[in-house]
Amino acid sequence: MGRPMNDTPKFETLRLERSGRRLTITMNRPDVLNAFGGQMHREIVEAFAYARDDENSDVVVMTGEGRAFSAGGDIEGMARVMEDPALFDQEMDEAQALILTLLDIEKPVVARINGPAIGLGATIALFCDVSFAAESARIGDPHVSIGLVAGDGGAVIWPALIGLNRAKEFLLTGDILNAKVAAEIGLVNHVLPDSELDAAVDGFCERIVSGARPAIRGTKRLLNMELRRLAEALMAPGLVLEAETVRSEEHRARVEAFLAKSAKS
Repeated sequence: MGRPMNDTPKFETLRLERSGRRLTITMNRPDVLNAFGGQMHREIVEAFAYARDDENSDVVVMTGEGRAFSAGGDIEGMARVMEDPALFDQEMDEAQALILTLLDIEKPVVARINGPAIGLGATIALFCDVSFAAESARIGDPHVSIGLVAGDGGAVIWPALIGLNRAKEFLLTGDILNAKVAAEIGLVNHVLPDSELDAAVDGFCERIVSGARPAIRGTKRLLNMELRRLAEALMAPGLVLEAETVRSEEHRARVEAFLAKSAKS
């Protein structure tokens, strides 16, 4: 027997909603552009596990509240980790679980990229199965810009989508791409005027919900097998390398410079 339709769990930093057999997960920290603090990092793993096991949905939409998808890591949280690097060590298993649990959702996961998708925000959007981006959206993984290794999934998904050398260019520079360029190089599937984003996402979800469920899910499982193998192979060493840079003076200097600049603005 399926779960009751009104049983979606409640979170502090996320909102889960149903519309028919569509489940929408909304990152809900709009005051900080849906940046990831420790709590949202933990809760999103729980939300993905719920979506994976949910019997009342056939498609999942991932999006952000307000004017951003997700700005990535919470810079103030980074400052706390910088002072106590053991906090990052405690989150490493959680960081790997985040990506692997997302990959284990057999139903299609759609990224509705309504604004900036940066760092971990970009990684989550790109690990979704099909992505729709507003023209105003920006996408990038600037880990190196704050002195960190891109170890939380970017080094897995960017090469898988756009090829190794092109991914190196963007991950080694931390460049932020506009949505048009992201679509041109195959990083996202579709770019639309902001006013047309919802209609495009809705239309695609309707096609999935009305499709052949076992065939769609089986095809996704097959397509994701190699990607999951790569994630399993690369996430652990990637997070170890990132943990090393969390402890670096370069990272400290860059975070302090960012915080000082933010205080002045």
